[in-house]
Amino acid sequence: MSEPVARLLIELEDITPRIWRRVDVPTSITLATLHEVIQAVMRWEYAHLYEFRVGERIYGEPLPGMESPSRRVYKANGIRLNKLIDHGVDRFLYVYDFGDDWRHRVIIEGVRDSDADTDYPVFVEGARRAPPEDVGGLPGFEGFLEAIGNNRHPQHAELLEWAGGAFDSEDIERREIELDLAMLAEFRRRVRAGHRSRAMKKTS
Repeated sequence: MSEPVARLLIELEDITPRIWRRVDVPTSITLATLHEVIQAVMRWEYAHLYEFRVGERIYGEPLPGMESPSRRVYKANGIRLNKLIDHGVDRFLYVYDFGDDWRHRVIIEGVRDSDADTDYPVFVEGARRAPPEDVGGLPGFEGFLEAIGNNRHPQHAELLEWAGGAFDSEDIERREIELDLAMLAEFRRRVRAGHRSRAMKKTS
């Protein structure tokens, strides 16, 4: 029996031209795993906290002493995407790095049966490279692009060096995205195989 797969559109808010990705993911993944998928397709570096905002609820990594009666954080590994879909959710927000405050709009564009010979998640398409980590939010990113695009800018050389010597805003690093997602898919496949093996041993 094939497993349902959701096609997601992920796009950074408030940035023009748009920075976006499409990816196919199993609907059975948790939001914690979806966090890993978004990190991979946006080429983020798992360096900061995150949360999903779904309606009035917040999912993430609850931290002792950081919650209040008006702001409860539910565990992202305790809710699956298919549960949200079953409740009619078709879009939500993913926030990464509470300092730079990168807000990603996540839209569930459709659900279909998976292909039997494909391991998911799978990258589909996208455009434009995401901002570097710790660039200073949207104002910092705009200033960064201005500086690296003008070799007469006083911070041109400094910011290029800080970015690793180059930053191509059109290069989404597709090969790296596909490799990272393939690793996630392989890990998921092994976990599922392990569960099936243990279940067979219990019934034999």
